Amino acid sequence: MTGTVLFVDDEEHIRLAVAQALDLADLPHQCLADPSLALARIGHDADAVLLTDIRMPGMDGTELMRRALEVDPDFPVILVTGHGDVDLAVASMKAGAYDFVQKPFETEDLVERARRALEKRRLTLENRALRRALPRAAPEGTRLVTRSDAMATLSARVDALAGADLDVLIWGATGTGKERVARRLHALGARSGGTFVHVNCAALPDGLVESELFGHEVGAFPGALRARHGKVEHASRGILCLDEIDSLPLPLQPKLLHVLEHRAVTRLGSNDPRPVDMRVIAIAQDDLRARSEAGTFRADLYHLLGPAEIRVPSLRERREDIPALFAELCADAAARHERPLLEVPAHLLSALAMRDWPGNVRELRGAAERYVLGLGAELRGAGPPVAAGLAEGMAAHERALIAAAIAANGGRLRPTYEALGISRRTLYEKMQRHGLERTEAGSEEEEDAPAPAGGRL
Repeated sequence: MTGTVLFVDDEEHIRLAVAQALDLADLPHQCLADPSLALARIGHDADAVLLTDIRMPGMDGTELMRRALEVDPDFPVILVTGHGDVDLAVASMKAGAYDFVQKPFETEDLVERARRALEKRRLTLENRALRRALPRAAPEGTRLVTRSDAMATLSARVDALAGADLDVLIWGATGTGKERVARRLHALGARSGGTFVHVNCAALPDGLVESELFGHEVGAFPGALRARHGKVEHASRGILCLDEIDSLPLPLQPKLLHVLEHRAVTRLGSNDPRPVDMRVIAIAQDDLRARSEAGTFRADLYHLLGPAEIRVPSLRERREDIPALFAELCADAAARHERPLLEVPAHLLSALAMRDWPGNVRELRGAAERYVLGLGAELRGAGPPVAAGLAEGMAAHERALIAAAIAANGGRLRPTYEALGISRRTLYEKMQRHGLERTEAGSEEEEDAPAPAGGRL
């Protein structure tokens, strides 16, 4: 829903003309003669902007602005000034005014400035809402951004598998968020009250891999002074997450296969198998089916690990998610570093969505950290998306650019086609061609509004 324009002026003919211009532009408004009535409608979470004349009897425009900014320092205020008040308006800009308009003004100009102020207010309120909602949106480390078709499909599959006590294989490129998917499976499943035991198979120390996984008895090897249960036993009644399973040495794979197949583990130095009740989630960067066919990963272990598979797409495959994901990462970084949550301009979100991110979410998180800390999102080394052929590449690039712009502008089409530098009709045609929809569109003007009769005020 578009916010409300609060217009304050003591001259009735100006209020009527501005009301007509705002009506034609399809912008909700309240045109008031009494500044105190406008002040009563201003709040910290009010979806509104204030346009006020400076010279008025009683409470003037600068005093109204001062009181509005006391309520909310980020509230957009546009001052309407006469020729002799320009210096006063400039001083008010330094004191916190968003913009000023000099009389006589074109109504189209006034409407456009109001639109920009409303967009700024929308972004401010969205960022505040995101900051409040993030801690409650989902268990920590499990929320997924699902604006893209690829992630919406993945999320539905994850949620469906969460309730099934079935082993799952998750795979995808580095930094795509595979562990987050695994933790979501745990958080939403029947074993959420059990332990989530994360094992990085690539980081297990040489010579102690079996001891780390399966445990050992006293005297099993030099230095084994006391019995110790391994990661597998520790995961009983919970989740065993085998990260980077594709790096597990081939000689150890048959032993892991036996444990997973029989759900029992035998500690080093013991002959007594110990039953374990666990769900196994394996994570890999490589396609284990291809690895097993190539003979570099045991086929029987792959089939045991993967009764259900989830492939996590790269950011290149889900560009529509990047604006919302970057905003979420910024909110997380701001809370962690106790910094104010900065607004991310729509044009920057669009630019981020078109970058190539070889490090995927991990790399995007680093950019968000730098942005929150005031170091900027330099994004050095990022290149354009790559496709198999020129025609396919151009089509993919165009679709991703338009989808990212729509997401960055919250589904509002006017700022989208203005940001892209194309006409409204061209945008509609391209959206239809690429199968894009306004997924989060609010109320918005669909036609360019003409100026009311008289034009200048």
